[in-house]
Parts: sequence; structure tokens; C-alpha cells
Amino acid sequence: MAGRAWKFMDDIDTDAIIPGRYLVMNDPRELAAHLFEGVRLEMASAVKESDYVVAGENFGCGSSREHAPLALKGAGISAVVAKSFARIFFRNAINIGLPLFICPDVDRIEDGDQIEIDMKGGVIKNLTRKESYNTTTLPDFLREIVDVGGLVEYTRRQVSGAKA
Repeated sequence: MAGRAWKFMDDIDTDAIIPGRYLVMNDPRELAAHLFEGVRLEMASAVKESDYVVAGENFGCGSSREHAPLALKGAGISAVVAKSFARIFFRNAINIGLPLFICPDVDRIEDGDQIEIDMKGGVIKNLTRKESYNTTTLPDFLREIVDVGGLVEYTRRQVSGAKA
């Protein structure tokens, strides 16, 4: 499904994604109402299901708060595409079922472009510019975690013997 690209630069930290004063909340929809509040005030009210966050290097750096990917998922963000991710943010995102993709060509995607991602095939289509970019694919076991909605559900299925 195609969605709008919300473009960010390098070193977007977790406090920019969801300011620390909202860490008393745990509901993804409540957190989403404050998404990027100090950076892009209009985003929380304008983001739509199936939109994407596109960023440069080191996305999700800073504090290891789980609230940052939770706010993105609560807002309906389909995936985050960046040149690189902070290690703990990457793991927290996978744990809640938010897919992440590494793409060296994110500089070719502009804010507002309509994009879609073939998550299994590793291709980002920029429908606005009529271009395609290769991206990493998640390893099968991480894709299974994302596909079922996160690590809790994945583990529940593993323990019960259900196929992921």
C-alpha cells in the first residue's frame, strides 16, 4: 500500500520522536497524538495509516525508550526507512512489530513523496518520482516477529506450538 513519506535528517533521537514528558503513557494511540511534537507539530494530526518515516543516519538514537517505536506504530506508520538505525531502537521496533528498512538511497526520497515497500522483495517504489530503490529485507525470523505483531505474540505462538 502506498503512503506519504515523512522525511527527517540524520540523528533523530527518541526524544524527538516522543518527548520525555509523555513517558507516563503506554497506549500507542495516546502516544501517537504527540508524535514528533517538538520537531514537526503538524505530523501527529496529519499522519495517515500506511504512511512512512524516511530518515538519514542513526535514526532512533538517544534514550532506549520503547515509547518511540510504539508512538510510530500507534500513528499508523507502516515502516521506517533510514540509512541506519540506533541498535536499541531497531530491536525495540522489531519487538513491537514495526518493520525497519536500511536504504542507502533515502536522499532521493523527498518529504511528501508517495512510496510503497515490497517488504519481502526489498524494493521501495517512489511513485511520485517513478524510481525504485533497493533496501535490506528483514531476515526470516525477524520478519516472522513483525508479521505476527511483535515479540510477545511471536513467543505466545512458539510456546503454544502454533505456526508464526
